Amino acid sequence: MLVIDLSTGGTDGGRLHQLEGRGCEAGVSLIFTSTAEPGAGPYLHKHPYAVTFVIHAGRASFTVGDQELVGSADQVIVVPGFTPHKFAVLGPEPFWSTNIHASNTFVTEWLEGPRATLL
Repeated sequence: MLVIDLSTGGTDGGRLHQLEGRGCEAGVSLIFTSTAEPGAGPYLHKHPYAVTFVIHAGRASFTVGDQELVGSADQVIVVPGFTPHKFAVLGPEPFWSTNIHASNTFVTEWLEGPRATLL
């Protein structure tokens, strides 16, 4: 069993923002998003595996393939593998999500803009 403290697990001893599964024998990788900045989010990109967004609080505008939708607290959005996607926080309330990548390592193909900073 492995227990990881999100509040101090970051490389600088601060809050952990992502966890690659291969480093802890997990079959998935995680990104923890927490921001109140309107417009924050990654540029359009895709992965060769599915990504599941579990939205805990707030709202964000999602583009998934050719569909646009608003994801909000208590919703789960599943993006199939190889599907271009992005999201932008709507605010003003904080957006908080756990993004589950169905891979033990991150594999990302950026389709627009410079490589975004992971939140």
